[in-house]
Amino acid sequence: MSNDYEASVTPSWLTSDPTVWSSSRDGFTDNATYPPMDSFPPLPPLLVNPWDILLCSSGTLIACENALVVLVIWQNPALRAPMFLLIGSLALADLLAGLGLVLHFTLAYLLRSDLAQLLTLGLVVASFSASVFSLLAITIDRYLSLYYALTYNSERTAAFTYTMLVLLWGLSLCLGLLPVTGVNCLAEESTCSVVRPLTKNNVAVLSVSFLLLFGLMLQLYVQICKIVMHHAHQIALQHHFLSASPHYVTTRNGVATLAIILGTFAACWMPFTVYSLVADYTYPPLYTYATLVPATYNSVINPVIYAFRNQDIQKALWLVCCGCIPARVAHRARTPSHV
Repeated sequence: MSNDYEASVTPSWLTSDPTVWSSSRDGFTDNATYPPMDSFPPLPPLLVNPWDILLCSSGTLIACENALVVLVIWQNPALRAPMFLLIGSLALADLLAGLGLVLHFTLAYLLRSDLAQLLTLGLVVASFSASVFSLLAITIDRYLSLYYALTYNSERTAAFTYTMLVLLWGLSLCLGLLPVTGVNCLAEESTCSVVRPLTKNNVAVLSVSFLLLFGLMLQLYVQICKIVMHHAHQIALQHHFLSASPHYVTTRNGVATLAIILGTFAACWMPFTVYSLVADYTYPPLYTYATLVPATYNSVINPVIYAFRNQDIQKALWLVCCGCIPARVAHRARTPSHV
């Protein structure tokens, strides 16, 4: 067979041979007789994996979207409450994740270096870990703001928020450094996971940790719903019209919003998490791409859910973009659906 026939694709972080990103390992599966391969004209080289282009495009959108949130929170001194610090942490984590996806695409197709691959992969792992941890921290903050409503805005709350930020970023940094410090499968291909060069054990730890965090978030959101519905019930009884109470209706909308938040988070990350636990490096890379791309979309949705819906951030965005605040935004009443 002529060497000119082989497609040329730059190494990817999902497989050492990205030419098989959409095909099986066995090639042709029937027993028919085909003409010699040399009789066919050479195929044009496949220069770029289309899935890598999709991931790079997602990274660009993620970086631009979250950079706007980080800029608004950084420039506005009024946005320094614990809630905004956690939203800023989430936006910063997603911003770094987007940059990591773009850098991986750029360096993988320019340098073809194992060190560059490890560095960009470490950045992506640390950033997405910080993003998930920030979501958990936001959930804890929302629960505490309802459970300790009278003492929430205190110095003790601020100190607790700073402690959560230090812990989540410190743990994320440690997870991101693992591939760079030697916990990788470059020396032994058989230990690779679906995300090369992460080892199977490394990915298993990350996946199990995610499932535990998701379970904790689910439990906290259930408690939040109970508290919110209890408050709405008490207020509605005072009006003697439970179903017709405006506060009850908006609170019900708030509970629906919480369900959407948790459902979106699970829909984005759960397929990749489960697949990472059951699969290994022998599985077709197509399956890894098909589950990894939706996971990155969670970082696209996060600013919409946690930042752009917030009225204070909306006002700050209007000031940054056009130097004014529309009357409909300035005088909009806050409702329980904005939890």
